Amino acid sequence: MADGQNMSDFDTIYEEADDEESIVETTLIAVPDPIVVRGAGNITIFGLSNRFDTEFPTGLSAKVAPEEYKATILRINSVLKKSLPVNVKWLFCGCICCCCTLGCSLWPVVCLSKRTRHSIEKVLEWENSHLFNKLGMHWRLSKQRCDTSSMMEYVLLIEFIPKIPIFHPD
Repeated sequence: MADGQNMSDFDTIYEEADDEESIVETTLIAVPDPIVVRGAGNITIFGLSNRFDTEFPTGLSAKVAPEEYKATILRINSVLKKSLPVNVKWLFCGCICCCCTLGCSLWPVVCLSKRTRHSIEKVLEWENSHLFNKLGMHWRLSKQRCDTSSMMEYVLLIEFIPKIPIFHPD
């Protein structure tokens, strides 16, 4: 009878406890929420403000020096300072001629706005590769909904890169 019981267990498949899942759960590191830097200017064209505030966010304390943060924001603000006055002039001219051109006079402003965003993304790409990625951060320009209305705005999003635990086995 003992042999019959062993033979019936022969075909039974038992599920083993998976040790890999417990290792994965213990190696996950809590990453802080991204920090959002909103535009602080008085002019906004197609969701892009004419400047960002240089005030140091408290969430970046002990992660990056205030001087490095301020230098990056000043580089971004200099791109905005160069390009947005031209965008405003084209927007004004486009609005005046909008009825005659059936809206086509606004295309230069759209293209210039896209060019400005691309320039800011290039600055952020350079800053990330030379400084922030080494510090475990990644800056990017992101489109988000405004808090007060349903309109969209561009913000600087500072995301934290999770650290890879190198002491845990694969």
